[in-house]
Amino acid sequence: MVGGMRFIHTSDWQIGKVFRQVDDATMAVLQTERLEAIGRLGRLAREQRAPLVLVAGDVYDSDKPSDRTLEQPIERMRAFPEVRWHLLPGNHDSHQPNGLWDRLRKKGLPDNVVLHLEPGLQALEGAPAVLLPAPLTRRHSLADPTEYMDGIATPEEVIRIGLAHGSIAEFGSDGLTTHNKLDPARAERARLAYLALGDWHRQQRISDRVWYSGTPEPDGFDDDAEGRALLVEIEGARALPRVTPLPTGRFRWMTLAAPVNGEADVTALDGRLRGLDADLARVLLHLKVEGALTMQQRVAFDERIAGSIGAALRYLRLDDTRLGITPTVEDLDAIDHAGFVRAAAENLKAKASDPANPERDIAALALQRLYVLHRRGGAA
Repeated sequence: MVGGMRFIHTSDWQIGKVFRQVDDATMAVLQTERLEAIGRLGRLAREQRAPLVLVAGDVYDSDKPSDRTLEQPIERMRAFPEVRWHLLPGNHDSHQPNGLWDRLRKKGLPDNVVLHLEPGLQALEGAPAVLLPAPLTRRHSLADPTEYMDGIATPEEVIRIGLAHGSIAEFGSDGLTTHNKLDPARAERARLAYLALGDWHRQQRISDRVWYSGTPEPDGFDDDAEGRALLVEIEGARALPRVTPLPTGRFRWMTLAAPVNGEADVTALDGRLRGLDADLARVLLHLKVEGALTMQQRVAFDERIAGSIGAALRYLRLDDTRLGITPTVEDLDAIDHAGFVRAAAENLKAKASDPANPERDIAALALQRLYVLHRRGGAA
């Protein structure tokens, strides 16, 4: 691009992240996939002829990673020598004395990996452009780390790129974020062609010149988003950037709520879930259901949704605390027509049907298990 530049903007890799909301086997897969995403970013840079990748903070999830975790992303980047990777400390991996970034410097880095550990003007190769990084030196800061950019002078024809990690004012998930707050007008104040931001895991446009890239692999049910990065193309110092979202993620995290009040609802939910993705092994699902089913319908729900669909998905978190059971006479007959087992079933039904009974949930579960056991015994 004559007189201009193009690069990949990414952030929030959070290598080494611990996924406490899933089981251990799934967590191991998710941790590996965060590393695989680096390879996808490298291949995108090749395909898009973008020689630079700007990583806007939180390369690591912790400021004290193990040696193996420390070196894993560096080796992934080493595999793309034609791509120059620019890394910025974020709030999870802030730059502190004798911290992870000093450990990396002591170990030595590939020529194509550049650390930005201090604020200030840094020339970018291959274009009339400079980078103005704003590294974090602590997890939480009350000062705006991008403020210094306003006072840095450059020739008019130079493309100025800001790189920072933090929250745009009044842009936090609850509107109350006070740490690492960034001025949303910084691009205009500092005459930036583009301000590449990290911290917000969902890709977000703040203005024509200010973007959050989002994480390349989503990491929570709150996001309901796919992993992405940004291709940024800038023709000149004051030209508006052309910003193109690029898919990078393998896994999808989704949250769904569904009413379930009979066999038709179970069938409809089965079809809905099977249509979530052509490859259900890509999907981690938090499913919330509410309603009421007979014992027979509840068994069908467990077999079709918790069982078959749960096995097809990468991970299923099922919230069925508001899914009640309404045993019919036929359900109780399937357990026993008379005798002490039938009496026990009637007692459990009475407790499960009483909203004021503190043992209501336990009784419902016990009745369900009693039904399943006797159903299996009858089939045998």
